[in-house]
Amino acid sequence: MSLLKANRNLETQSLRLKDGSGQCLSFDTPRIKVKDLLPLIPKSAFSPIQVGNHVYWCFTFCCRVLGFGKLRLVISFETAQLTGTYAVLLTNRADFSAKQVLAKYLQRWPIETFYRDGKQYLGLNEYRMRTFESIQAHWTLVFVAYSILHLACLPPPTKAPGKRPTQLTQSIGQVCRQQSQALIEKLILFAHDCLEQGKSAAFVFAKLFDKQNKGVSA
Repeated sequence: MSLLKANRNLETQSLRLKDGSGQCLSFDTPRIKVKDLLPLIPKSAFSPIQVGNHVYWCFTFCCRVLGFGKLRLVISFETAQLTGTYAVLLTNRADFSAKQVLAKYLQRWPIETFYRDGKQYLGLNEYRMRTFESIQAHWTLVFVAYSILHLACLPPPTKAPGKRPTQLTQSIGQVCRQQSQALIEKLILFAHDCLEQGKSAAFVFAKLFDKQNKGVSA
């Protein structure tokens, strides 16, 4: 299941579509691009489909896509006016309804955002291990960190009955910056307290870099 580019060719012999008057569409060429087919589809063919809290206006049909074979396509708009950008989804599950295709595809977006945030903020792609166990441990730590950060992005739970709100109020990047700032604040306060207690600067630096200096000869 994936997106189909608007310039991909469809085999016209496999198309069984009707125009606004109910007549079967005929084509003079063996192939037609998706973007050229779209204006030929009547607006009345699009139906509202609700997935979650959002309503999409969709039209679905089966045809042969050049290079892929017979597939099910779903053309989806976000407004009833069928204006603005649109998405063309395709799947080899010809038995799926438009709602099933949309619901399955929308599950991919959180996966994509996880990979982006995991690589950008959590070092998902910065491991230098060779064994499966080490890689698995690194990924697990990233998944756990992401889950905790995701919880911090959610609004606080309310006393009203029902599930906790799932609409994010912050991004993963914002929470990471907040945590970095909190860590720096704690380091500064730690150094300040040590100096206030009469500790030397060398003692403070030794504490701050203790782990880094372990095993290094003096």
